[in-house]
Amino acid sequence: MTALVVAALSAREVSRRRTALLLVIALPLWFYLVRRDQTGQSMRMLTLGIGWAVSTLTLFVVNASRGVDPRLRLSGASTAAVIGGRLLAMTAGGVALATGYWILAAIDQHLDRPGTALLMMALTAALAAPLGGLVAALLPRELEGALALLSVCAVQMLADPAGLTAKLMPFWSAREIGTYAIDATGPDYLWRGLAHGAVTWLICAGGTWALFAWRLRLPRYPEP
Repeated sequence: MTALVVAALSAREVSRRRTALLLVIALPLWFYLVRRDQTGQSMRMLTLGIGWAVSTLTLFVVNASRGVDPRLRLSGASTAAVIGGRLLAMTAGGVALATGYWILAAIDQHLDRPGTALLMMALTAALAAPLGGLVAALLPRELEGALALLSVCAVQMLADPAGLTAKLMPFWSAREIGTYAIDATGPDYLWRGLAHGAVTWLICAGGTWALFAWRLRLPRYPEP
């Protein structure tokens, strides 16, 4: 129940930053329009734009809540509820954003496997939330965190998809699933993408929880 309360508080915090919210919503559109004439490239760029937008917004929300988290812990909320509720809100918002852009792409492009394309975009949004939380835990200042996420997305775009560097990036799963969804390849691309996404989510979510569990630990005083 506490996680749902934290999720509602996080959603309210995001809704107050209307300008930032509008920019985040519009950001993936520019990625899409740059490659709109090529279905495969436009879908991959759109998906990466969603990942960048959701992870950056999560970074700002987590950093803005640093003053609230200790009070939530003192009131009895567990670290898992605090972090889980916040990531739940950002994941739900990211999946909603991905669904909206998927509808746009399905109308504007010819997709052979539209359901898998939706999976690609929704999975990227689900990965972006814990990634933003992990970067916020490692880099508490917003500027450094935003630059770190920008660097991750830049390497993701520029790295050779067949190379090791690309496979170590958090959104490599989107490229594998996208290859299956758009290029009509075999299902091995789909399973590799899903496996990579699951491992990435566990690392990012587990790392976020571990770092904040240490930072938000309650002091224990000796009994009198």
